[in-house]
Amino acid sequence: SEDETEEWQPESKAPKRQQKAQPSEKKPAVKRQAKPKEPKESKPKVPRKPVERKPRAPRAPKAPRAPKAPKPPKCLYTPPMDVFQRLSFIVPDGSCNDNMSRAGGRWSEGPSSSHQPYGVKKEEPEEDFAFDEPSLKRQKTSSAPQGRPTRLPTSGRAFGEDLNMNWDLIQLLSERTGVEQWVCLNISQLFREENTIPFIVRYRKEMINHMDADAVRDVQLVALAKKTQTISQTLKKEGVLTAELEQALRNCRTADELDHVYAPYKKGSKLSKACRAKQLGLESAAQALLQSPRTLDLRAWVKPGTEGLSTVEEVSTGVEQILADMIAKDGESLTHIRSLCDNSMVMLQSSVSKTALKEQQKEGHQGKPKDIDKFHLYCDFTCSVQRIQHHQTLAINRGENLKILTVKVNIPDCVKSDFCGWCLNVRWKPNGYTREELMKILRDAVEDSYKRLLFPLLSRSYRTKLTVSAEKESIAMFVRNLRQRLLVCPVRGRVIMGVDPGFRHGCKLAILSPTSQILFTDVVYLHGSQGNREADKLRHLMIRYSCNTVVIGNGTACRETEAFFADLISRRFFQPLDVSYCITSEAGASIYSVSPAAVKEMPDLDPNLRSAVSIGRRVQDPLAELVKIDPKHIGIGTYQHDVSQSSLKAALDGVVQECVSFVGVDINICSETLMRHVAGLNIGRAKSIAEWRETNGPFMNRDQLRLVKGLGPKSYQQCAGFIRINPLDHLNNHRSKYAGIKNDPKICNNRLLVGTLRFLSQPSEVGAEPI
Repeated sequence: SEDETEEWQPESKAPKRQQKAQPSEKKPAVKRQAKPKEPKESKPKVPRKPVERKPRAPRAPKAPRAPKAPKPPKCLYTPPMDVFQRLSFIVPDGSCNDNMSRAGGRWSEGPSSSHQPYGVKKEEPEEDFAFDEPSLKRQKTSSAPQGRPTRLPTSGRAFGEDLNMNWDLIQLLSERTGVEQWVCLNISQLFREENTIPFIVRYRKEMINHMDADAVRDVQLVALAKKTQTISQTLKKEGVLTAELEQALRNCRTADELDHVYAPYKKGSKLSKACRAKQLGLESAAQALLQSPRTLDLRAWVKPGTEGLSTVEEVSTGVEQILADMIAKDGESLTHIRSLCDNSMVMLQSSVSKTALKEQQKEGHQGKPKDIDKFHLYCDFTCSVQRIQHHQTLAINRGENLKILTVKVNIPDCVKSDFCGWCLNVRWKPNGYTREELMKILRDAVEDSYKRLLFPLLSRSYRTKLTVSAEKESIAMFVRNLRQRLLVCPVRGRVIMGVDPGFRHGCKLAILSPTSQILFTDVVYLHGSQGNREADKLRHLMIRYSCNTVVIGNGTACRETEAFFADLISRRFFQPLDVSYCITSEAGASIYSVSPAAVKEMPDLDPNLRSAVSIGRRVQDPLAELVKIDPKHIGIGTYQHDVSQSSLKAALDGVVQECVSFVGVDINICSETLMRHVAGLNIGRAKSIAEWRETNGPFMNRDQLRLVKGLGPKSYQQCAGFIRINPLDHLNNHRSKYAGIKNDPKICNNRLLVGTLRFLSQPSEVGAEPI
């Protein structure tokens, strides 16, 4: 039919807009005329009647409110109904005195909170970890409004008085670091109180204007003042410290200036030319040349038969050397010549040394040509000191230490001419008329001071500044890489097979439990004729221990081992297991395997098998495993042998401490090696805590840390916020041991654990037998 053949069309919900029909013929336009407006009749305004207000009746006095009943304490944890039916115990007051948090009715465990289920929180003031200290030190971060910093009421001048310097320590710190003065003052004060960086960054952040740990670590400059005091005491014991020398030492703001002033007085060094001239008594003649040149007669200082005073030329030379020394140690002169250098193009130039060229030309000498080829980029290198890169500075320093390169700083000649003119006409201009022979002595003294004293000082200053900046950047790169390596997300809850690949000596493997316990170790030879037989062995082991993750070290035979496992996985060789693999860095595993810590932890294992265990644990818990290895052996940076080893070690140790503290450790289950990196703890204190834990059982709260020998109030203040305490972890993991510990007097004295054991002793499922 027609109805069946017609296609179905949806009915439109709204009718379509009708289009206007276009007329065929255009109508003539009609002009519209505006209608005249009719005037509106104005109505007379009627005055409003005044409203009569009734007087208000006096209010009756309100009855006094009845006092509200005290609210019951909030329960931080709401267990299910079956827990209430099976659990019956009372938590005594003070048994749950650790900081806890609640999120959605569940316990949330943070880095600095202890986890005690089935507890009632007592309303107590927040703990600020400052015990029996003045109110100034008890200043908490929460006391300051958000975004408004807290300052210590101490002046920077008063802070630097004990350093006995002629410059303000806080002001100099602010100029060099770009940090506000009040922040520098607070940081310096906190360091003097022996606070650790993790504690400062977390609990005193308003006092440091919310700076991060790396920025706080850079604000330290007390070493120069301490070195100045040490030098002053040494010179005073030797009897050579004068008032002028002491002032010169106190005016030094850099280590180069301090070494420049102290160099003539070091033990074993020869007396400077100026010192020998002063011993001859020519210092008054040099002063007379500047103050009263009209009356100065050098012939009066001649003493025939005395070395250095026998002729007028020798007297003139002595006066010239004294004047050159005075110019080189004058603070205003040093400031002026530095400003001239800053406004000019100072270049750093490196070339091949003569010693390397001679050794290269010798017949039969091998090794040096290859070393020279390594530095071919710097055999003819020139760059401005303002544009040179950090890695270039470190490479040039390494070549200079190997005696392959010769390095020098080129200062433009205009700096010398401008400086000499300024000295003769402004700073060191004699008072009054000066004869030509005396002016010649002064000109020679200025030129000698620049060439012999100031130019080497400026060269050392530029080299030191470039080296310090390059080392700082290199150490910062180490710090960034180490922090990323330590804070890698761990792989939890898996049985892992760690494989240390190899060709000749085979592949060492170790199977680890989810709690990093060693289940099995062996050596297999995967690359050879025995590959198929070893594959069956691997399949048997992985099915036996339910291992579904393989961790391969990135050393020798890594790619071949990866191809072997990838082929087996692609063929579903490990069915019914769904096996996957990953590759991790094995840097430092060999060094750790023969270390005393590894021998103490795994005394019965071969060192090669310890490497496999370390490789597997690096994926399960990177932080806990990598803290056992020296950070310099993890392979996280370059030029580690060219930077200051003390600065590098201090920075890396600080980063390890920060990472461990910010993540937090459970003090009842963590190792002694990991515990010693918590802020406020060291090797001795960590050992004391481990011994107390083994002797007295697990910690129930933080207050028990005060009972540990060697852990004073300051150490407790620094470490308390970074420790987690969960006394029930070891019970939940070992249910079969409940019967043996129920009668332990240490457990029976704690009502919390007694109730927990009573709860855990109940049958958890239908048909299950209680302990």
